[in-house]
Amino acid sequence: MIKYATLNPISEVGLKEFSADYEKTESLEDAEVALVRSAVMHDMDLPKGLAAIARAGAGVNNIPLEKCAEQGIVVFNTPGANANGVKELVLAGMLLAARDISGGIAWAKEAAADPDIAKTAEKQKKAYAGTEIAGKKLGVIGLGAIGVKVANACVNLDMDVYGYDPYISVKAAWSLSRAVHHVNSLEDICRECDYITIHVPLMDSTKKMLSKDCVSMMKESAVILNFARDLLVDEEAVLAALSEGKLRKYVTDFPNPLTAGKEGVIVIPHLGASTEESEDNCAKMAVSELREFCENGNIENSVNYPACSMGELTTAERIVVLHKNISGSIGRFTSVFGDAKINIANMTNKGKGEYAVTLLDLDDEASEETLNVLSNVEGVFRVRKVKRS
Repeated sequence: MIKYATLNPISEVGLKEFSADYEKTESLEDAEVALVRSAVMHDMDLPKGLAAIARAGAGVNNIPLEKCAEQGIVVFNTPGANANGVKELVLAGMLLAARDISGGIAWAKEAAADPDIAKTAEKQKKAYAGTEIAGKKLGVIGLGAIGVKVANACVNLDMDVYGYDPYISVKAAWSLSRAVHHVNSLEDICRECDYITIHVPLMDSTKKMLSKDCVSMMKESAVILNFARDLLVDEEAVLAALSEGKLRKYVTDFPNPLTAGKEGVIVIPHLGASTEESEDNCAKMAVSELREFCENGNIENSVNYPACSMGELTTAERIVVLHKNISGSIGRFTSVFGDAKINIANMTNKGKGEYAVTLLDLDDEASEETLNVLSNVEGVFRVRKVKRS
């Protein structure tokens, strides 16, 4: 029986994807795998028995990735599972910025007692007039699952769409509309576009990616949309530009004391993936990743270890070795099984930066003594045994 813990409420639609071989526990200390959404794990003591964490969402800045990697804990996320929900809110944010819909709604509430409200509205509505988005230039920074959906949707809304992503994947490139213009520089996006939306992960290299210099290049009529992470944008520079009339609007899905209530800023309370469908999809994908890891040792959508798979386990057992990405590791691993006179039927190894995964299918079961020897090989963080059910 494999025990799992949930550090946040997780959709029951997803949790039902666990088979009868899995049991929920209220204690992380007793869990072999865990699911999390927003709980901050950086200061948590991670139990030795914890083998994997699945984030039901894309962002993983609440999880200590390096700490987990060095303890042999694989961290998964669910890229694309909530993409449609975020895409739809980006479109809503664009329309809220283009037309003063919120101002008009607020006026209607205040004027509710006016018996001539319909007549008054005809005079008042010019105060909330805006612009259409058709024909405007949209710059999409980051063409992952969400960025591609935003770009394609806006092509269908008759916008002139430009995409910037020096690391675009083959899958994303195939999914992207041919009408999207490829741009080689972030500066070109900032100078040319009327709407600029950012969809990249938050890392040290992407903090304040939309910097003060970038903001200074933008049109006075430009709108910035941030539905990724607030730290991707130099918000102080944005507020300065708004106050000086050098920027039209800033739409953000991340409330903070700096931007909340400020003139020219539309703040949404982190609703990007807050739809029933997104939460269900993220939970289902997270559970699927954990089950594939527990039952076959395969790793997909990990953010601290490389993707590594050998399909369904068909031999006596599969050994999963999580280790440092150093030369000579494979030879040392195979020697352990050679000394134990155990035949390796198949194997694969994948590296990603400092970390690597090796999967070995064995024709015979390895003893605990053999696995202990393997665990003590230089650079090994953790050894897991997966047996056929």
